[in-house]
Amino acid sequence: MPAFRTDLSPLPAPGLWAATLAIAGYFALQFVVGNLFALALGPLLVGTHAAAGQQAVLAMLTLGVAVPLTLWLVHRRWTPLWSQAGPPGFGFTAPRRRLYFVAALATGLAAPILGGFVTEWLAHGHRATQDIQQLGGATPLGLRIPLVLVVVCVGPLVEELLFRGVLLSALMRRWPVGWAVAGSSLLFALVHLPGLAYQWYALPNLLLLALLLAGLRLRSGSIWPAVLAHGVNNLLAAGAWFVAINPPG
Repeated sequence: MPAFRTDLSPLPAPGLWAATLAIAGYFALQFVVGNLFALALGPLLVGTHAAAGQQAVLAMLTLGVAVPLTLWLVHRRWTPLWSQAGPPGFGFTAPRRRLYFVAALATGLAAPILGGFVTEWLAHGHRATQDIQQLGGATPLGLRIPLVLVVVCVGPLVEELLFRGVLLSALMRRWPVGWAVAGSSLLFALVHLPGLAYQWYALPNLLLLALLLAGLRLRSGSIWPAVLAHGVNNLLAAGAWFVAINPPG
């Protein structure tokens, strides 16, 4: 069995336009839901520590609505592809071998270390931080654990579905596997750039992670190893929230 394989199936793969709409729709949904919650909680967003806590709650509420709704919409649109192992399927099935979960753990641990070295080399002493890292570090201690659960479990699930499921399947309809992996990985890195305050030198880190996640997805025949690796990667970043020098609260 080749390392990268597309299952032959009469099931219709997502088109590139539909995949783009699915990804754009998810981020637009976050924006709309986040602003609605912000309007509702606006009077409470005052004071340094109070604002940090409310912003964390706002982020959790936003993802708590946007993620389930996105999962439901994608499942409804492409139900037959949900549990199909290889593209055009989305891989919500067991991997070909359980060993891929071990590979996922190793990937999740190694990717931020390797990517961090590259980022430091390109940044020339500048620190690359994400909005969620700054938010997590400023959040009162009691809210950090639920925020970590959202960042580690909820975010990776929907992003793997969209980028290594829907988008990768759409690109593989048009391009060879290597180009499809590169294209989906580049878009994954670019959509995270606003959360990095457009620090371009952090892009190689995200690109490396995305390439490794795509490899796990295609080799294992399942989305779950990529979700696990993505979650471990996020967990390492979130771990810094609990060793902040001056935690609030």
